[in-house]
Amino acid sequence: MTAHEYFFEEGCYISELHNSAADPAVSVARARVRPGESTRWHRLQGIRERYLILEGSGLVEIGTQPPLLLRPGDSVQIPPGIRQRITNTGDTDLIFLAVCTPRFVPEAYLDLESA
Repeated sequence: MTAHEYFFEEGCYISELHNSAADPAVSVARARVRPGESTRWHRLQGIRERYLILEGSGLVEIGTQPPLLLRPGDSVQIPPGIRQRITNTGDTDLIFLAVCTPRFVPEAYLDLESA
C-alpha cells in the first residue's frame, strides 16, 4: 500500500507510513521539504522525534544548539518539547523519515510561529 502524501501546516509534505492507535509506541512518516524552504518552528509535546535523512541536504535547528547540516545517512534526535525546524539547503527535495515515540498525534504539535 502506498501512503498518500499531503501538505502539513508545518511546511512540508507528509506520507504516513505507520501511525496507528493499535501501535501507540511509534509512528513513521516520510517527510519532504522543497528546495530553499523551511518547516515552521514547532515542538512536539511528549514525543521524541528522529529524522533519518534519505535524500538531499538540510540544516536542522534544535533548541539552542548550533544548526547542524544533515545529508543522506545522517540522523538526529529531537527531545520532547524542544523547538525545532529544518531547512532544505539543496537544489532537490529534502526527504527524510520522521520516527516518533510515542506515535505522532496532531494534538501534540505546537506551532511556535502562530500569532
